[in-house]
Amino acid sequence: MVEEARSKVSEKSAKMYNDVLNAHEESKDLEKVLKDLTKEVQALNKEKEAAEKQQTEAIKKQTELELDVKDMLERFSGNIQAKDDAMKQLDILQKEIQDSQKELNKISPIYEENLSKEKDITKRIMEREKQLSILYQKQGRATQFSSKAARDKWLQKEIDDLQRVLSSNLAQEQKLQEEIYRLNADLKERDAYIESRKAEIATLDSLIFQSREGFNSHKAQRDKLQDERKSLWKKESELSAEIDKLRTEVDKAEKSLDHATPGDVRRGLNSIRRICREYKISGVFGPIIELLDCDEKYFTAVEVTAGNSLFHVVVEDDNISTQIIRHLNALKGGRVTFIPLNRVKAPRVTYPQSSDVVPLLKKLKFSPNFTPAFAQVFARTVICRDLDVATRVARTDGLDCITVDGDQVSKKGGMTGGFYDHRRSKLKFMNMIMQNTKSINIKEEELEKVRFMLQDIDQRITERVTEQQKIDAKRAHDKSELEQLKQDIANANKQKQFISKALENKEKSLADVRNQIDQLNASMVMKQAEMGTELIDHLTPEEKYELSQLNPEIKDLKEKLITCRTDRIETETRKAELETNLTTNLKRRKQELEAIISTVDSDTLHGEDELKRQELNDAKSLAEVTTLELKRVSDKIDRLKEELKEKKDKKTELKVLEDRYEKTLQDEAKELEQLLSKRSIFLAKQEEYSNKIRELGPLSSDAFETYKRRGVKDLHKMLHRCNEQLQQFSHVNKKALDQYVNFTEQREELQKRQAELNAGDEKIRELISALDQRKDESIERTFKGVARHFREVFSELVQGGHGHLVMMKKKDGDHGDDDYDDDGPREADLEGRVEKYIGVKVKVSFTGQGETQSMKQLSGGQKTVVALTLIFAIQRCDPAPFYLFDEIDAALDPQYRTAVGNMIRRLADMANTQFITTTFRPELVKVADKLYGVTHKNRVSRVNVVSKEDALDFIEHDQSHNVE
Repeated sequence: MVEEARSKVSEKSAKMYNDVLNAHEESKDLEKVLKDLTKEVQALNKEKEAAEKQQTEAIKKQTELELDVKDMLERFSGNIQAKDDAMKQLDILQKEIQDSQKELNKISPIYEENLSKEKDITKRIMEREKQLSILYQKQGRATQFSSKAARDKWLQKEIDDLQRVLSSNLAQEQKLQEEIYRLNADLKERDAYIESRKAEIATLDSLIFQSREGFNSHKAQRDKLQDERKSLWKKESELSAEIDKLRTEVDKAEKSLDHATPGDVRRGLNSIRRICREYKISGVFGPIIELLDCDEKYFTAVEVTAGNSLFHVVVEDDNISTQIIRHLNALKGGRVTFIPLNRVKAPRVTYPQSSDVVPLLKKLKFSPNFTPAFAQVFARTVICRDLDVATRVARTDGLDCITVDGDQVSKKGGMTGGFYDHRRSKLKFMNMIMQNTKSINIKEEELEKVRFMLQDIDQRITERVTEQQKIDAKRAHDKSELEQLKQDIANANKQKQFISKALENKEKSLADVRNQIDQLNASMVMKQAEMGTELIDHLTPEEKYELSQLNPEIKDLKEKLITCRTDRIETETRKAELETNLTTNLKRRKQELEAIISTVDSDTLHGEDELKRQELNDAKSLAEVTTLELKRVSDKIDRLKEELKEKKDKKTELKVLEDRYEKTLQDEAKELEQLLSKRSIFLAKQEEYSNKIRELGPLSSDAFETYKRRGVKDLHKMLHRCNEQLQQFSHVNKKALDQYVNFTEQREELQKRQAELNAGDEKIRELISALDQRKDESIERTFKGVARHFREVFSELVQGGHGHLVMMKKKDGDHGDDDYDDDGPREADLEGRVEKYIGVKVKVSFTGQGETQSMKQLSGGQKTVVALTLIFAIQRCDPAPFYLFDEIDAALDPQYRTAVGNMIRRLADMANTQFITTTFRPELVKVADKLYGVTHKNRVSRVNVVSKEDALDFIEHDQSHNVE
């Protein structure tokens, strides 16, 4: 019961522990997803801030333009109202002008008739008075003059005076005629000027109309382009949203694929992409999973068949794979298996001819260039209808078989199958990645086209707006010229009025002068007629009759003149009033109203209004685009925040679940501990009872069946009686037989273990002996090589000298030294004694004569030569890539420095070894390849490349300085 409970608790704990591990792994995945989502949200928040800033600027510009358009419309409305008021006033004014002109036209003939009648009557009166004056003068001439000669003399004087006055009047008449002619010419000139300006006005009106038509045409084109741009903006926004959505799906699929891919393989694939990109390596086609395509129903069969082979990378040749593996090892970038196309060959496989069997390779779609790689992975596998067919084909045809559900039968007889989670299908994720990536590429190409079209439309809209601005500027200039022409016409009309007034005055003056001339001529004629006549003191009867008729006639004419003058003054006053009102008031007011109407035309602000409206529409479109972009980013942020919240909630749930699992595990651990404690107690009791049973000695097989169903109390009573009976045999060893059997088994076990240990000891001794022999041989071989090279190098460095190395040994029980050099090797007795090397002795002679000397007997320079000899000997045996010597020639004599320098030069040339030395002697400088000088200035050391001459000069200067 305890064991069953413990087993159940253990199973439950194991399951709980697996759940905890799964929850922890899922929590780690969620943590990574949360980090990615947080980074994406942060990036989108920055994008949102930029979009909000753009939207704020766009809305601000839109508001400003709306205010400008509103102000313009108010001014436009005010101008329209002013125009309407002016037109109403103009209608009233034109009626007044028509009435005044009609009345003036009616009065003018009456005035002219009265004026003519007045002039005629005045002339007749003057003639009558003149005739009367002459008759009176003639009647009184006899009393005035004493003689005819005196009278003629006076008449001649009068005629001369009249002649002078006449000449003056004639000159004045001539002058007035010239002025009238000049004024008439000025009037004609003004009329011609007005007509030319009217013609220019007509031309400008036509140009302004054409400009308006051109402006409207460009406006229509611009509006059409703006509509196209709006639709393209909408399409661009939709494509961007679709691309973002597809990229999100690709990211999710890539993350899912990463989770389903082994970690080292995933890192390896990522490293390969980076390596190919950084080192520009071509000929890498990608993993199998990226190169194949198949029907979705075969995904399971393909994944189960290929396994991790789906991530094997296909390359052009093995040189490329070798190069990439070198980089992978250097970067520690994971593990990848390569399939070089120049090394693999498609295997020849014979497939069974059956409708229940289909080669898996035929269901895959891939480039023919990769056939060997795919054949290597899939050629030996066929898809079978069910497991029965698969088992039969695997047994008869020797092929690996698989069903659509992923149940696999190996040609060796093994069967694999069970549930396969399609939600974690690698091919499904890769298919999603490939399809969505393809869709993204198509969408991006379409988006690029849309943006190109938008750029083209923006350029065309800018061209239309530029043309509109040019047309509007030209139209404004034409309107300015038109207003100037109208003002010129108004000024010309004013000048014409002044000229007409002056002409009228001049004509009146001319008429008066001409009347005076006529009167003077008549007076002169009468005086000339009187000259030479007889001087008489009375009139003739005819003259008397004429005299009697003249007074009443003059009186009558004067009465008529008064009446006529009164009528003339009345008509003249009314005519002057009408003319003054027309000229100075009505017509001037009419010109002002016409100017207002002409100026305040509905088209006056048309160009500016259209441009402002266009800018406003552009601003609205930009605001809409920024608003849509902001909405898209905000929606995405909201979606990601919602996803982030869900992930956090899920993480919290997992945390709570983990805590609950942990607590449950702790409780179950306590329960398990209690069960284990009970189990230990029961096992101890079991052991105790077993010992007691063993103490009882061997029992017959039927004893257990006999007492199996007896109660414990009965057994204790029977045991008590049995113990009392056994007291009689207390002096007998009751366990003798058991002890004998037990000891016999223990002796056999110990003997067996002793034999095994003896065999192991013999093998170990043999191994130690072999290793000692190899060690001694290696030491002696190395020593011989070093000793030989020591002898050669010493003789090269010291001319005439010789030296050798001596190996020092010590035998067990022998306290003396057993020395030998490489000329007399001795074999060790591997069985009876163990030889130990205790050191190497150096014996040299620098003169070649006398006894050799040990190291203690040598000087410092000689010890340096011996040390260098040993270093160069070791170098010849086992060369190193470089050596660093620090002033090794400081204590050497010149001949030894030269020999060492030559030795280093030869070794550098022959052994491909680099020597780096520091020296203050010229011997090493002369044989060096490159020289560096170290200078110390301002407490800073500097290293510079120097020439050999500079180095030698420096050493020479340093030596001379040291000597001083």
